[in-house]
Amino acid sequence: MENLQFPVRHTSISLDVQGNETEIIVSGYGDHILVLATQIGSMGTILHARKEEGLSVDPTFNVNVVFGKRNEPMLVACARRIIQHISDAGSSKALVLSLGLIDHSMETIKAIVSAVVEKLPEAT
Repeated sequence: MENLQFPVRHTSISLDVQGNETEIIVSGYGDHILVLATQIGSMGTILHARKEEGLSVDPTFNVNVVFGKRNEPMLVACARRIIQHISDAGSSKALVLSLGLIDHSMETIKAIVSAVVEKLPEAT
């Protein structure tokens, strides 16, 4: 039997964030980047983020909670930082972000954003 690789480019990392084992998977599709970050072993809150195209000099980003916790500003901030990095890197891809986190602290969000930003070139 042939050993076939998954057709979508992806990369993963496992790290300790604030004492919680955290799994992160970054997958690059044609028009989206999918990021799964979990400390609970499941998907958690799912967000969709994209850069708004317009005439403004400063970019505008639209972040929506698709499923899950709608009153958690740190999750939205995480999506906004990642989509901003994607845009700054010259990509027009949208982001689908799944965050299954035990800890929603700023330190956790910073660590996740940092790990995702490091892995983005490998998956896209």
